Amino acid sequence: MTIKIEQKIVDYSVRTAEEEAARAEQEQAAREESNIVHMHERLARPEMLFGSTYKIRTPLSEHALYVTINDIILNQGTPHEVRRPFEVFINSKNMDHFQWIVALTRIVSAVFRKGGDVTFLVEELRSVFDPAGGYFKKGGKYMPSLVAEIGDVIHCHLVMIGMIQEEAPDEHQKRLIEEKRAQYEASLQSGEKTGDDASFPEGAQLCKKCNTKAMIQMDGCMTCLNCGESKCG
Repeated sequence: MTIKIEQKIVDYSVRTAEEEAARAEQEQAAREESNIVHMHERLARPEMLFGSTYKIRTPLSEHALYVTINDIILNQGTPHEVRRPFEVFINSKNMDHFQWIVALTRIVSAVFRKGGDVTFLVEELRSVFDPAGGYFKKGGKYMPSLVAEIGDVIHCHLVMIGMIQEEAPDEHQKRLIEEKRAQYEASLQSGEKTGDDASFPEGAQLCKKCNTKAMIQMDGCMTCLNCGESKCG
């Protein structure tokens, strides 16, 4: 194709092979980016989804709840492959809470399909408090409501698929926790009973950081044996 130059040429340069290669790489990266499938509400539901089911047993009901979260695999078989939550279902023999459970699953599923950062759902659900009072789940962790425990299940699932990076004590904190636990257990009389599942001492207080009954008095300072939180800093 002939191009007519109507202005005066004031400068010119010749592209090197390296510049041509870099330009080709940029164009290839742009094409790959345009082919990446992102989560959005118009994404069609595949015939099969990968799911995980979690069991919730609370003192509020004699029947357990089963929370199933189904995931969609985006860009499968490529370097951009990711697993994202697509829908959630909750089932139980107890039908007392049927209406709000159906409403909750539909709203959460709709947020999942919107895409983007859906991790905010965890804190929103965990912030729901039951006016009748919460309860302690197995292991001593406090749940302010049944909705909060559903949020805790979603958190565990998002950690499993890599959407949330779980904050764990560093090596220094782990050593401190082990040392404090060893000191405390050594101070107990032989045969004295510890917590419900022997994971934390009996009489441990609730840690406000991790909501676990694992705060003990050591050397005049309250220290959590679960997350390392200390009142002495």
